[in-house]
Amino acid sequence: MAASAGASVIPRKDGFYDKYIRNYQILTQTQLKKLMEHKYSAEGTSIIEPPMQIFWKWVVEQLPLWWAPNAITIVGLIVNVMTTLILAFYSPDCKQEAPRWAYFLSCLGLFVYQTLDAIDGKQARRTQSSSPLGELFDHGCDSISTGTVILGASITMQLGYTPGWLLFENLAAYVLFYCAHWQTYVCGTLKFGKIDVTEGQLMVMLVYFLAGVFGPQFWSYELPLVHIELKMLPIYFSLLGAALQMTSAFKVILLQGGVGKNGSTVAGTSTIFPVVPITVVVLLAFMIQQKSPSMLFENNPCLFLLAFGFLAAKITNRLVVAHMTKSEMDFWDTGLLGPGALFLNQYFNCWLNEYYVLWLCLLWVTFDILRYSASVCQEICEYLQIYCFTITSKPPSNKKNDTKNGVFS
Repeated sequence: MAASAGASVIPRKDGFYDKYIRNYQILTQTQLKKLMEHKYSAEGTSIIEPPMQIFWKWVVEQLPLWWAPNAITIVGLIVNVMTTLILAFYSPDCKQEAPRWAYFLSCLGLFVYQTLDAIDGKQARRTQSSSPLGELFDHGCDSISTGTVILGASITMQLGYTPGWLLFENLAAYVLFYCAHWQTYVCGTLKFGKIDVTEGQLMVMLVYFLAGVFGPQFWSYELPLVHIELKMLPIYFSLLGAALQMTSAFKVILLQGGVGKNGSTVAGTSTIFPVVPITVVVLLAFMIQQKSPSMLFENNPCLFLLAFGFLAAKITNRLVVAHMTKSEMDFWDTGLLGPGALFLNQYFNCWLNEYYVLWLCLLWVTFDILRYSASVCQEICEYLQIYCFTITSKPPSNKKNDTKNGVFS
């Protein structure tokens, strides 16, 4: 994904939230300085991307020059998340049939997200408003959309009837996206495969569209001779793409080594350590699913997967920040408090109703990723003296009092 930039941040008022964010410091001055030295690097082109580039270049030329790249990115994310939440509302157990229009709407929402995500960097270059914030913002939104896209596809194919596949497909998507950025943290370059994000998104759009035309039962039709349901075809396709990407990623991580000193990461740290945070997320999800006496995951898969999807997105965002600031990635993450509460509740024989603890978990991880993202964006905006959602060179300011008075929020 190309880097985008730019931004509007409303001048800060002296309220509780602003004081809280001000005290919740994420990036050090050293990290901010290294972030400014970061250069976006990517290589590789997927099969479908070249013809899609023609369409994306045409679309970006239709946009007004005042539309900031980050605003384009966030609009796409909101559309994608909202259409998925509509499906989750109608089918919270990933078994029920949603209205046909909800599948068509999700198809359209994903198409809008894909298009806007592909043109934000083009708009940044077109308006000469590129900055490291744009790249970070783009990848942060992608990390959230990864979970919502795979959840929407799972709902549409009614994977709730096969909970094993439901959990595996979603956890695999989180890990796959994380590994792409783990590889980038090691070698300094984001590498795209022949079957990558664009192909996966088009496959999900097809899943939505066919469910809208024929109903979700279409994906439960059993193919003659081979005796497998149609839903297994996109699953096998995704597994093929995942295998190719994982092979490429681990070839770099384990065999080629990093670009840092003695084969270390861009930050000069261990190339293996980043496996730990995502492994903790996956193990917690698996153990909580297995040990739940109330079959928490089977009965509430959408809530469960939204919680762990947002947690995985937060972990991935921290990895992206570590890469772009050439800094070490810490093991501990405050988002783990949510799943940790679920785990401890099970340890004490579910003293509290698991369903309510799951809701608390989801609310906490949602708050945590929003708090983290807002703080990081604000700190970068203050350091660069730019806005986040409006294109402008610099906010009007008094250099002596900018930070003190909170001009750039």
